[in-house]
Amino acid sequence: MSDSPVIALAKDLISRSSVTPEDAGCQDVMIARLKALGFTIEPMVFEDTTNLWARRGTEAPLLVFAGHTDVVPAGNLNHWHTPPFEPTIIDGYLHGRGAADMKGSLACMIVAIERFLAEHPEHTGSIGLLITSDEEGPFINGTTRVVDTLEARNEKIDMCIVGEPSSTHAVGDVVKNGRRGSITGDLIIKGTQGHVAYPHLADNPVHRAMPALAELATTTWDNGNEFFPPTSFQIANLAAGTGASNVIPGEFHVQFNFRYSTELTEEDIKRKVHSILDAHGLEYEITWTFSGHPFLTDTGTLLEAVVAAIEEVNHQKPELLTTGGTSDGRFIAQTGAQVIELGPVNATIHKINECVKVADLEKLTDMYQKIMEKVL
Repeated sequence: MSDSPVIALAKDLISRSSVTPEDAGCQDVMIARLKALGFTIEPMVFEDTTNLWARRGTEAPLLVFAGHTDVVPAGNLNHWHTPPFEPTIIDGYLHGRGAADMKGSLACMIVAIERFLAEHPEHTGSIGLLITSDEEGPFINGTTRVVDTLEARNEKIDMCIVGEPSSTHAVGDVVKNGRRGSITGDLIIKGTQGHVAYPHLADNPVHRAMPALAELATTTWDNGNEFFPPTSFQIANLAAGTGASNVIPGEFHVQFNFRYSTELTEEDIKRKVHSILDAHGLEYEITWTFSGHPFLTDTGTLLEAVVAAIEEVNHQKPELLTTGGTSDGRFIAQTGAQVIELGPVNATIHKINECVKVADLEKLTDMYQKIMEKVL
């Protein structure tokens, strides 16, 4: 029995070893399909990253499907049931690196668009695809630079579906209609190195820092809101000392991260952290790395269409959540676009033996097609 169109395309994409920032020809495969549908193709290569902007139509609203062709490294090949870049169906599941994150979604997007255009060649509005090869990596030359390019020429995205694996148990059981913001602090607390037998001649930065770190860890930053859990502060890494047991360290390095709700801004967080550190009389340096603002699509045409489409396919409404990590949706949402994330089950993403249920990809294709029918 031959593969369905969506499974055949998913296999083709998975078979390409596109580890970040490599695209390995995945976008060429998609471009060939999109050209046949009348899309205008605009490759955007920034440094080591291959991006694709494709659009069909010139009128509003512009509905964009966003995703990435890059995948994380496979890890120890000896632990895989089958080679990670040789897509294989086992007991109804398609195995291979990127099956769930997110080449399966890309295949669903292309096939859904093909089916939609076959039935609605004169649709209203426009359809776009924003595809990058740098989502799993440093995210410097990918979606964010494509968005900057579109914004500079006033090309506005009205609605965007990000194909990240949002689902928990079955495709469409969860829709991510927002994400928390993320900011990381790299803190160096200064002291005076010395001999542990002569502490009065030294100044231990670890001892001095502990009360401040305890306050940071126990502070209630906010109470969250209807859509977001309370802001989370987590210490990720600690480092001090020379490795010798008789030396008081001269510096204490602390790395921490905030995942924050729409109740706060990054400036609120920075201000509060500095006030706590200053109140404890610490001598310190801090470097901030900002990863993304929180975003939320709590109402609108897109969310209504997504919920209705999923209900038609699954016969039950999805749960709306903002949990989990960040995604490239954060760059698109900053333009004012309505953004939601809808993709396969995320149970095996980044893991050995990554896989996705074949039936779920067929359902996801139906969902994408129905969403287009409702908004275009």
